[in-house]
Amino acid sequence: MVKIRRCFPQIPGQFCTLINNVGYVLGLARNKRLQRALGKEMEEARLACERTGEAARCFRDFRYRTRKSWSCERRVIGKAEYLPGKANPRFVVTNLSTRDADAQHLYEDLYCARGEMENRIKEQQLGLFADRTSSATLRANQLRLYFSSFAYVLLHGLRRLGLTGTAFAKAQSTTIRLKLLKIGARLRLTARKVWLSFSEAYPYASDIAQILANLKQHPAWSPPG
Repeated sequence: MVKIRRCFPQIPGQFCTLINNVGYVLGLARNKRLQRALGKEMEEARLACERTGEAARCFRDFRYRTRKSWSCERRVIGKAEYLPGKANPRFVVTNLSTRDADAQHLYEDLYCARGEMENRIKEQQLGLFADRTSSATLRANQLRLYFSSFAYVLLHGLRRLGLTGTAFAKAQSTTIRLKLLKIGARLRLTARKVWLSFSEAYPYASDIAQILANLKQHPAWSPPG
C-alpha cells in the first residue's frame, strides 16, 4: 500500500494534511540508530522468549528522522521480536496517525497483509507454473496462464472447503500438489461407486478420508433454473 505525504518545511516535525487522502506504510531498513531506539523492547522480547521457549514480540511507536535524506520526522513502528536463539527486529515508516491504527495493528494487519498478498502471487507463479510462458505465440501463453489460474482457483477451493481440520489446512499449492494429488493410486469404477486404493504405506490416508468427508458437506453447485 503506497501512500505519499509532504511536509511543510517551515514547520519542522509536523505533517501537512494527506495529499489526495493517500497514505503509506513502507518497510524501513534497520540501522544502528533504529536498533538502539528499540533496545528496551528487544530486551523484553528476549526475556519473554527465554521464559516461554516460544517467539515473543512487542512494538514501539516513535518519531524518527534520518540525518540527511529526510526533510522531517516521520512515524516509525519498530517490531521487537525474538525467536529462539535469534533476534528479529523490523521497522516500518508511515504517515498514518495513531488514530488510523495503533502500532501492532498497523504492522500485523496492514503491513504484513501486503506480504501475504505477495505470497499468494508467488504461490501461483512458482507452485502452479504461471511463469511457464515460453510458447511462440501470445495466445498460447495466455492459455497457459488461464490453466494456471484455473488450477489456483480449484486448489484454493479445495483448501478452503476440504482441508479444514487436517494438517494441510494452511498448506501452499506446492505442498497440496505433491503430497495429496501427485501420488500413486489405483482407480476402479463400478456402476455405483468410485474406488480409490492407496498404498498401505501412504502416510496421508487418514487426511484423504477427512478431506473427502469435508467435501461431502458441500454439494456441487448447479446453475439455477
